[in-house]
Amino acid sequence: MLSPGAYEDRQNLQTRLAGLRAGVVVVFVFLVVAFWVLQVLQYAEHRDRAERNHTRSIPLLAPRGVLFDRNGEVLVSSRRSFRIAIIREQTTDVQASIRQLAEVTHTSEDELKAIVDRHRGEAPFRPIAVIEHATDAQIAAVIARKLELPEVVVEQVPMRTYPESALAAHLFGYVGEVRQAQLKLPRFAGLPPGAVIGQAGLEQVYNELLMGTDGNRFVTVDSRGREIEELQRQDPLAGQRVRLTIDADMQRALEAAFQADGFAGAAAFVDPRTGEVLALTSLPSYDPNDFSVGISSATWAALNEDPLRPLGNRLIQGLYSPGSTFKIVMAIAALEEGVITPDTEVSCKGSGVFYGRRFKCWNTAGHGPMTLRHALEQSCNVFFYTLGERMSIDTINKWATRLGLVGKTGIDLPQEKASLVPSEEWKLRERGERWYPGETISVSIGQGAVSVTPLAMAMMMATVANGGTLLTPHLVMATDQGDGWEPVAPPAPRSTFLIPPGHLAAVREGLWMAVNEPRGTATTRGRIPGRDVAGKTGTAQVISNEGLAAAKASGKYTRALNDHGWFVFLAPRDNPEIAGVVLTEHTEHGYLSAPIAKHVLETYFAKKEGRPLPVYKSSIPPTSNVVGTAAAVVPDRGGVR
Repeated sequence: MLSPGAYEDRQNLQTRLAGLRAGVVVVFVFLVVAFWVLQVLQYAEHRDRAERNHTRSIPLLAPRGVLFDRNGEVLVSSRRSFRIAIIREQTTDVQASIRQLAEVTHTSEDELKAIVDRHRGEAPFRPIAVIEHATDAQIAAVIARKLELPEVVVEQVPMRTYPESALAAHLFGYVGEVRQAQLKLPRFAGLPPGAVIGQAGLEQVYNELLMGTDGNRFVTVDSRGREIEELQRQDPLAGQRVRLTIDADMQRALEAAFQADGFAGAAAFVDPRTGEVLALTSLPSYDPNDFSVGISSATWAALNEDPLRPLGNRLIQGLYSPGSTFKIVMAIAALEEGVITPDTEVSCKGSGVFYGRRFKCWNTAGHGPMTLRHALEQSCNVFFYTLGERMSIDTINKWATRLGLVGKTGIDLPQEKASLVPSEEWKLRERGERWYPGETISVSIGQGAVSVTPLAMAMMMATVANGGTLLTPHLVMATDQGDGWEPVAPPAPRSTFLIPPGHLAAVREGLWMAVNEPRGTATTRGRIPGRDVAGKTGTAQVISNEGLAAAKASGKYTRALNDHGWFVFLAPRDNPEIAGVVLTEHTEHGYLSAPIAKHVLETYFAKKEGRPLPVYKSSIPPTSNVVGTAAAVVPDRGGVR
């Protein structure tokens, strides 16, 4: 028989055992429920998480579409490059990874850290490219330390390449990593951070055509993120190929001539029958390859701080007084309005009084009796002052608009500025003042409140060349999505009017005389025997004659105060197939622009006829002190012409 104490102990043991059994049951039930929740209710979530733990998607970037010239020559393409990236998800100490990577690749730790910091807001599994276009030595160093740096990967990517460096840089533009502000724009919706897009020029305008579609590699990785095998591949689709209107040989000839003379400026050569741009430039320029490799802060700062503004596209963003080239507009306006006939004579005595003020001709001795043809040939200011006196500013504005010197040309390049020829309404709106007739006299020779882009002047000449159709300049002829070239329809003309044959012949003859007759302002420098080049020089003041004299007297004169030189042209005279403009900055006289145009025209005709291409020989003396945007070739203006 158990004693009372032993009985009590046995009861306590049974109670404890019962409690233990109940606890075990509760725990077992909890585990069953927990496993049921994990394996049944949360199956899909954990399955996806498990998949992500061992499966990774690696993007395969699509190469951008190739750009060809009109004859099929490759101008811009893409080549394969390698970059080194860090996957933050695969490391517990990002700073240590950066430090070790900088050490083995001999790069700046601070620069790598700054790149990673800029991307901290992105998903940690997304690779952050910290070394673009890595060298073979850097790639080998990373691969050799794969076990030490599993979070560092080497990726093969396409790199935009511009084979001839700065050639046509403002035409092509450049590419760069999409900015955060751009990702908010509808046209960039869905692009991942780090995507490369066109940031200027044709690369920007036709970005959607050129970008292509990225592919993917699906691979399995181990717990440390190291790749084990490739499961699936979706190859990228390259961007569309694009054939441009540009002729590569004419483009090279144009830039070679500018560089040989040492001039800055802009030029465009256009087919007046179609509006196709055959060559264009803006100088000084830059190398788009600097942007493709990830432009350094030092290079970017140097481009932005350069007083010559190499990033600006002078052809469509530079606004200049047209000088005497505007006399072509005045001639057509006066003929069309019935103010003169082709045979009307105006006597030039070296100056004339208009609205109570004396205005001088560049030839202070006077030209004598002038008809329209001879006035264009010799650029007589008094003749065109007289036309300005006989027409209102609104009439001049009307014809300038029809000839393309008001507003934008509509070319397929970004950030074009609008040209301006004033009107009464414009002055009242912009300056709160009425227009004074005396101001029209300055406008009549392309000075005063007239500012035009060089491309607008080229399209004005194209309109004179084709007889009155104001075309829209364009740069793309055809595209290829992989099924062959498909022509791109040209844009519609901006306007059309018919210049009567008699008026057109008089203007063209005057322009032909300016280039081919002994007293012409561009004779010898722009003449090509047998080609009937017709053209007009122009000298556009940067400051007034009085201001220039004061600057010289005070010792503040610099070459940047010299006039700009224009030459506008068409050829051949009676059946034009090419027209355009050359503007050289601060070269003092328009005739110095003519040899550049002559060389490109000779290249055009030589190529058309299958002859050897000409080589440019500069006519600028070695002692002319031509530097950058300034040329002190002729010390005195001798008037605007």
